[in-house]
Amino acid sequence: MKLTFTNQFLFTPLQGMGVTNTSLKGGEWLIKESNAFETFTPEDFNEEQVMVKEMCLQFLQTEVTPIVDRIDKLEPGLMPSLIEKAGEQGLLGASIPEEFGGLGKDFITATLVNEGLGGGFSFSVAVAAHTGIGTLPILYFGTEEQKKKYIPKLASGEWKGSYGLTEPNSGSDALSAKTSAVLSADGKHYILNGQKCWITNGGFADIYTVFAKIDGDKFSCFIVERGMEGFTQGPEEHKMGIKGSSTVQLYFQDCKVPVENLLGEVGKGHIIAFNILNIGRLKLCAATAGASKMALTDTIEYAKTREQFKTAIANFGAIKYKLAESAVRIFACESALYRTGKWIDDKEIALQESGKPFNEALLGAAEEYAIECAILKVHGSELLNYVVDEGVQVHGGNGFSDEYMITRAYRDSRINRIFEGTNEINRLLIVDMMLKRAMKGKLDLMGPAMAVSKELLSIPEFGNEDETPFANEKKTILNLKKSILMVAGAAVQKLMMKLSDEQEILMNVADMAIETFVAESTLLRVIKLSDKNGEAAVQNQIDLMRIYLNDAVDKVNKAGKEAINAFAEGDEQRMMLLGLKRFTKTAPFNSKDARRRIADKLIAENKYCW
Repeated sequence: MKLTFTNQFLFTPLQGMGVTNTSLKGGEWLIKESNAFETFTPEDFNEEQVMVKEMCLQFLQTEVTPIVDRIDKLEPGLMPSLIEKAGEQGLLGASIPEEFGGLGKDFITATLVNEGLGGGFSFSVAVAAHTGIGTLPILYFGTEEQKKKYIPKLASGEWKGSYGLTEPNSGSDALSAKTSAVLSADGKHYILNGQKCWITNGGFADIYTVFAKIDGDKFSCFIVERGMEGFTQGPEEHKMGIKGSSTVQLYFQDCKVPVENLLGEVGKGHIIAFNILNIGRLKLCAATAGASKMALTDTIEYAKTREQFKTAIANFGAIKYKLAESAVRIFACESALYRTGKWIDDKEIALQESGKPFNEALLGAAEEYAIECAILKVHGSELLNYVVDEGVQVHGGNGFSDEYMITRAYRDSRINRIFEGTNEINRLLIVDMMLKRAMKGKLDLMGPAMAVSKELLSIPEFGNEDETPFANEKKTILNLKKSILMVAGAAVQKLMMKLSDEQEILMNVADMAIETFVAESTLLRVIKLSDKNGEAAVQNQIDLMRIYLNDAVDKVNKAGKEAINAFAEGDEQRMMLLGLKRFTKTAPFNSKDARRRIADKLIAENKYCW
């Protein structure tokens, strides 16, 4: 991947970092302080949203979990029947307008459906593909005729959706696809020729969103129906995980697609592909958060019943660490997830009120927060990776046996770091999108970066410590932001156009941004909780936050140090390393006792409980 910024990325006047009382624009959290009391958190779900999530969990418990072995064997007709059952309960149409057979719910509710169904292993993948990339391109980019024809049946589950973008030689570089489309002599059909691979739901879907190049260079999108002349599929792939998810190759040999099945405009297929990915990345984070909660609960239950040395292994400090650390990361991830989800929800409403139709409103809102969606995708997928890995470890030898659910969870989790753009691509995008926003004047990064560089030359001020609640944590977050601005600003100045080739540095900066955004989201949630309930009542949540924040500081320090050492030298290097050290200082904190308190609560509740 190549970044596309230019030397237009210059210094601008310094902006303050005062508390904002409105939703931040995409990326603005880096240069502004958020208001905790206006930050949406999971504790703010309304009664209907809680009910929807519980309905999803109940569906998994009754319809999916008892037959996961049958699902993994790809029993013919089983997955389509489950999708139809989910449709009967309205779980496929949460975000679809009522006029097209959906429930017309808000973005938060739709996100909760993804979380609630996230622990369903291969079923979760199938339903997410159907409701996301299988349905949304038509919903957001289709003509009225296309939407009326396809969306109601997709919302009900009568028809199943799929998505054909990837090819054998085009993965992350999607625009290099070779599948071609040529207008027929009579002008009634596009003739498609080519091949698609790794197509989720491909073995049973009725409707496929397929990308091809018209006249060799106009990247475009088409709605292809099963049964169209010249369209065939390959056998099911044998995969490491998500074995019950249908995955096949698609073949187009003079496939005749009616011209009315062109989706969107000729040559504008990339707009469909990339905009749908923004939403998909956030929804993937929701699914991995849900799966993480289920995997952790499974691990807690096992740790309480497995005895060694005449006691349950849940009583051992080493096991308590693993349980608590999993909970810390889950709590932090969902804090960032629903903070961002509400931003998108608010932006969507604002765009609709300004006259935008519903499809343009949501796409515009998701595009505004594309940086945060990329952050969430990386963090959520790596969260689940950690939880299931430690879950296998707690299970010991039994964790290597197919008799235990954690084994399936471990195998199935791995794909999430590849889905929706690899985590490497998403890390690069985080920095690339921030720089592009700065170039367009939408985000002033270099003004604050200039202020931080001047601060490095000054002597730190010492005075009375701020004793207001969470003052030290707020200062820590502010300093983490300064460290990002210092490193990113210096890298841009030093490397300019060469920065696009320094992917290691870009990924260092992305890691700094990910940890800072998630840590701040967690702090804002705890401040809001503490104000409402009192610190004593939310001691566990305070522990969760402080553990995550302290670890985030160390991770930012490491990533920042690697970046600085990669492009700076001499006095500049020494000054920046001293500045990084100053910005990543924390007060002593007994994380061992905090983790034990968290683990004891998990063990008492027998589940993830926040």
